[in-house]
Amino acid sequence: MNEIVRVCCIKHVYPDKTQVDICGLDFVVREGERVAILGANGAGKTTLLSHVLGILAPLEGKVEVFGVSPSKEFDKIRRRIGVVFQNVDEQLIGPTVYDDIAFGLRCYGAKKAEVVARVAEIAADLDIEALLDKVPHYLSGGQKKKVALAGAISMKPALLILDEPFDGLDPMSKNDMISLINKLNARHGIATVITTHDINIVPAIAEKIYVLCQGKIMASGTPKQIFTQDALLKNAKLEAPILTRLFCDLRGSGVKTDIPVGIDEAQRLLQDLIYPHKQER
Repeated sequence: MNEIVRVCCIKHVYPDKTQVDICGLDFVVREGERVAILGANGAGKTTLLSHVLGILAPLEGKVEVFGVSPSKEFDKIRRRIGVVFQNVDEQLIGPTVYDDIAFGLRCYGAKKAEVVARVAEIAADLDIEALLDKVPHYLSGGQKKKVALAGAISMKPALLILDEPFDGLDPMSKNDMISLINKLNARHGIATVITTHDINIVPAIAEKIYVLCQGKIMASGTPKQIFTQDALLKNAKLEAPILTRLFCDLRGSGVKTDIPVGIDEAQRLLQDLIYPHKQER
């Protein structure tokens, strides 16, 4: 897969003189990858995303997105990037949901028929047809996230960046968002970069994880590779998902079992433990 994002050892100084250095491993995203960025508050997640989006420019180091510097040449790549910010109210600007989804298309001069068709396609994809005539700011938190996601994919981006997309959502809305994001990745090959505090859902949304701690990219790997490293997680002030902790404890007590990545695999492993001879019949 081709590389679409690379961030190499960057330094930024905020107006209040706070300096943030993000070094260690390079941060790399390839076409179609599902990437999660994990780290405690103050680890540098927002600073990293802001550089990828060209909101911030590094004083030192290198940031390349689709082969260009986003802080200098964002106009060249803006149609290839979709964003859902943590506070979606700040990006819902249309008088209706339809207008909000159509905003980007209209800005780039799409014809009316194209706008109508594209909005209808997205609304059907995200199951929000019933919301098209609604005022965005009167919607529920989960509905607002879906509308923000709809606007973010209106231009058919190759990269979708989501900052805490599950923050404040109830369990059903959270599951809906997970399904939608994964569907967009599987159906359209959209690479996703997600920050989240909800570590238990990471195996469901990411195949690659970067761990940040105080500005250092400490590790990268699959969920299983990352979540079975207790020392790494403790140093980064993180905990493994509940399922990982459960099966690690089982192994520590002498039970011979693998470490699952997700509920489906955990269910299979538990069935093997409870009915060890079932497969032999």
